[in-house]
Amino acid sequence: MGLWRIFFLLWAFQFVSGQPTTNPDEVAAFNKMLDYWNLRKYLDPNTDPCNQTASWASENANPQIACKCTQSTCHITHLNLAQNVLNGTIPPEIGELSNMQYLSLGINNLTGPVPPELGKLTKLVSLSFSSNSFFGPLPSEIGRLTSLQQLYIDSSGVGGPIPQELANLKSLRILWASDNLFSGKLPEFFGTLTDLIDLRLQGTLLEGPIPRSFSALNKLENLIIGDLTKEDSSLDFLQNQMSLSILILRNSRVSGKIPERLGGFTNLKHLDLSFNKLTGQIPSSFQEFPLLQNLFLGNNNLSGQLPGNIISPKLIALDVSFNPLSGNTPLNFAKAGFSLNFVGTSIRSYGLQDGKASEMLNCLNGNTKCTKKVSSSSFSIKCGGEDQTSASGVRYNDDSEILGAASLFTSSNQWAVSNTGNFVFNSRGPIYTEKTDSQITGTLESEIYKTARISPSSLRYFGLGLKNGKYNVELHFAEIALEDSLSWKALGRRLFDIYIQGEKVRQDFNIHKEAGGSKRALVLTFEANVTNTIMEIHFFWAGRGTCCSSTSRHIWTFSISHSCLSSF
Repeated sequence: MGLWRIFFLLWAFQFVSGQPTTNPDEVAAFNKMLDYWNLRKYLDPNTDPCNQTASWASENANPQIACKCTQSTCHITHLNLAQNVLNGTIPPEIGELSNMQYLSLGINNLTGPVPPELGKLTKLVSLSFSSNSFFGPLPSEIGRLTSLQQLYIDSSGVGGPIPQELANLKSLRILWASDNLFSGKLPEFFGTLTDLIDLRLQGTLLEGPIPRSFSALNKLENLIIGDLTKEDSSLDFLQNQMSLSILILRNSRVSGKIPERLGGFTNLKHLDLSFNKLTGQIPSSFQEFPLLQNLFLGNNNLSGQLPGNIISPKLIALDVSFNPLSGNTPLNFAKAGFSLNFVGTSIRSYGLQDGKASEMLNCLNGNTKCTKKVSSSSFSIKCGGEDQTSASGVRYNDDSEILGAASLFTSSNQWAVSNTGNFVFNSRGPIYTEKTDSQITGTLESEIYKTARISPSSLRYFGLGLKNGKYNVELHFAEIALEDSLSWKALGRRLFDIYIQGEKVRQDFNIHKEAGGSKRALVLTFEANVTNTIMEIHFFWAGRGTCCSSTSRHIWTFSISHSCLSSF
């Protein structure tokens, strides 16, 4: 019996020792990365990287390594180091992992330039370095990755012109590049990447127009372009993109008329053409969308009346605010689960609650004079929460009303709130308020900061029936959605712009940064002039800030939030 045990142990040792091992050059490069990023606590340098029994070989492991082996040699093909709060630069040795097919470095603290050595990884099918703090240009060597099908570089920090060499990526199906410092013209060559099904470019410094070459992108399912500057664009490039499910061209200087043929894009579920320069009438074909759930056309120059049956069976949100539209609300606007926003239009508001206040807001459209017999000189709002009186005696009005993706709520003819936007990719669903039970530091009135409104696009507050004159506006903020911690969950960035009376008073405002951390109070004070009895305070998302993580499927709320506001 003893001899049998010795033989069995010897045979097992020989079997294990006979397993193929990782290519020595790749092992050397891999160990260099382990040391540089201080990953020894996760990955044992004494264990072969391709050992199938190692903890990092599991499909759900993080960090995670997968390999492809022949009888004698293994090569590292998958490397997932996302969500590990890695610091420093990407070491050039990464280029030695030449058999890599999937590489994910997203949601970390990586900095420095993106190394050109990534261009050596010519077998890559998927590359992600989203949500980092790189700087400098995107290396032209990325254009050598001709097998690449997925490229996630959103919120990575890269900038400058998009390299022409990316035109070589003919196999590319997914490109997320939003929230970067890209400059120059929106590239014409994108129209040659005809396998694209998902293209996202918001919150950059790119200039229009949207090239006509984009008409060749007939496989697109998601097209998101926003925040273009300088030259206007038209919708002429939309020809035969019948697979489109999500089309967002928000804040992209799109001008001209909306073509009737767009109503024939029958797969559309989300259409956002808001904050542009569109003119003419809303096409009658917009009554024929079979699947459309969200339609945002606000802040354009659309005229005429709403098509009578624009509220199709699946539609749950319609925003036409701030357009010179007229006529009546659609007949079935009161259907369950549907939200409608038409503030800043001349559409008659028969049947709506708070009709007087809604009619008062109609004067925001054009040069109509706003009037109110009894004027007030202040308003205070407990944004996203119930009414409360502060220690200093200020009463903040209740603002706990549940808003939808296209909503207007008015309170006692004193103030109103307008919300526009849908969290298209947020797995949490349509949540438009945030709250915390944590104490807020930096203030003696912690309670007023514990609730907030959040919005994925545009949130406006209106003080109604005010005496004309100068006012002090106090905006109270606290970052209560993102956290302070040493984990990857603290790496999100929330940025938005603030307008008061149509004037931009803060751009790319970051509560967390300016307050010095989460759960800390911050008060901003501005002076505003009321000339037409209404004060407008507008929080606007301009495409900047962390959005979506391809590596974890966790969705950062790219929202705007604040806790309370008051005007005296």
